[in-house]
Amino acid sequence: MSKSIGCLLAIGAVVLLAVLYGVGVYNGLVGAEQAVEAQWAQVEAAYQRRADLIPNLVATVRGSAAFERETLEAVVQARSRVGQISAQVGSEILNDPQRFEQFQQAQEGLNSALGRLIAVAESYPQLQSTTAFRDLMVQLEGTENRITVERNRFNEVAQGYNTRVRRFPAALFAGMFGFEPKPYFRSQPGAETAPRVDFGTAPR
Repeated sequence: MSKSIGCLLAIGAVVLLAVLYGVGVYNGLVGAEQAVEAQWAQVEAAYQRRADLIPNLVATVRGSAAFERETLEAVVQARSRVGQISAQVGSEILNDPQRFEQFQQAQEGLNSALGRLIAVAESYPQLQSTTAFRDLMVQLEGTENRITVERNRFNEVAQGYNTRVRRFPAALFAGMFGFEPKPYFRSQPGAETAPRVDFGTAPR
């Protein structure tokens, strides 16, 4: 009888330890996933700041010079695409690599359009000399740098989470409870360089 009780206690202890270990692994996965989502919110905030600057930038350029209409329209359209995709992807973007890629492509398209606008602005010394334009350029440059920082941080946090999800035995719990690997930001050609801001006088 005492042997049976001893066996039951031993089995119970093993089961309890397994449950506690499983809870620890699960909580660790939850914490890692929450860290990814929190960092994603920082990325979104940085991108939103850039989007908020663009209407003022376009208005300043349009009001200060006979600026190339095509260049301005490209920026406006690129911002519109970003807004549409951001509204569509929702909170599930981190579990949908295809939507994540669409989001990144739209942001890179806006980045490219802004780069062209800044390059063309160099042909307008009178525009570059206005305080409003210079202030917006400083804010834009700071925002682009912040985007780069937040994207890099996101990749680091996502890598830590993905490593945890794939390691045994956490991979067993990940599969059971729906913890999925998160996508990374991947560099597009030229994406590693933020739009160049140059206040030098352009040649006439």
